[in-house]
Amino acid sequence: MDKLRIAIVGYGKMGRIRSATIDARDDCAVTAIYDPFVDLGAERARGLKTGADWKALLEDDDIDAVIISSTNDVIPKVAVAALNKGLHVFCEKPPGRNVADIEAIITAARTQPSVKLKFGFNHRYHEAVESARKLVDGGRMGDILWMRGVYGKAGGKDFDHNWRNDPKKSGGGILLDQGIHMLDLFHDFCGEFDDVKSFIGRQYWNVPVEDNAFAMLRNARGQVATIHSSATQWRHTFRLEIYLEKGFLSLNGILSSTMTYGRESLTVARTHFDDNGYPNPNPEETISYFEEDRSWEKEMEEFVTAIGEDREIVIGTPEHALAAMRAVERIYKSDSGTDVSTLADGVVKK
Repeated sequence: MDKLRIAIVGYGKMGRIRSATIDARDDCAVTAIYDPFVDLGAERARGLKTGADWKALLEDDDIDAVIISSTNDVIPKVAVAALNKGLHVFCEKPPGRNVADIEAIITAARTQPSVKLKFGFNHRYHEAVESARKLVDGGRMGDILWMRGVYGKAGGKDFDHNWRNDPKKSGGGILLDQGIHMLDLFHDFCGEFDDVKSFIGRQYWNVPVEDNAFAMLRNARGQVATIHSSATQWRHTFRLEIYLEKGFLSLNGILSSTMTYGRESLTVARTHFDDNGYPNPNPEETISYFEEDRSWEKEMEEFVTAIGEDREIVIGTPEHALAAMRAVERIYKSDSGTDVSTLADGVVKK
């Protein structure tokens, strides 16, 4: 096929990562960039179309697809408009501020059956996650009993002034911004969880949204998952533990652009049973380390290939995005002190 012509809306950290990933391919190219807050002089000098108003892309007939890396409040507006024009769309996570935002995007996509819609849940592409998925699917370790996930950071410079903590722009705090990745991984391994208990709070940062979320989730099969999503995790941490009938998997660290979460590893422990069939404690562990993050490349590969070869999106589907946002809202609503409908007004339990 001819090169896929892609516009990027929002040219901050993620927009630049996406641009670099596209530049490394020979079957697609960035042809336009829109961002009202970034000096795009260098991009204009490269011959790219640039602008401050994303609505200009709707008048551009030289674009096939749009990557949306803007603030959460803008994502659904751009996505719906682009889909209505018949453009393929790649949205970053979270794909909006609430379930209603995602439903609006999905509704627009249904009117364009030939258009591809993908959401940026790149953690599923990490090698540790892919390796764990193969082991679980292989069945030799039995069914999953329960999972435990911790994903947290220390906030960082100007954290209390970041747009991600402005509820009108973001829709929520650390759970929506970062914890949603862990929730998506829970769904990857066990499907959706309907029964939720949670505590949501602002414990340290002077922001109008949560800086910590603790939740316990249970699905119809009785599998339980717990999550702690935190902006007061002074040592940056990513840890996903999966306990099965015949052993456990522990994913520790995750390769990221900041490289602050440590080495990415997968620990595999297979339980040994005594002569009477009882599990012996403390099984031997095998640890594998992964040194390269190719998740961004794999995401773009699926998006571009799905368009060029008319394939279905497999990872980051509309269903995945909707399930993740439903989980976020269930966690918010489960704490009697936090109603997700009030978050846009800056109300959160302390």
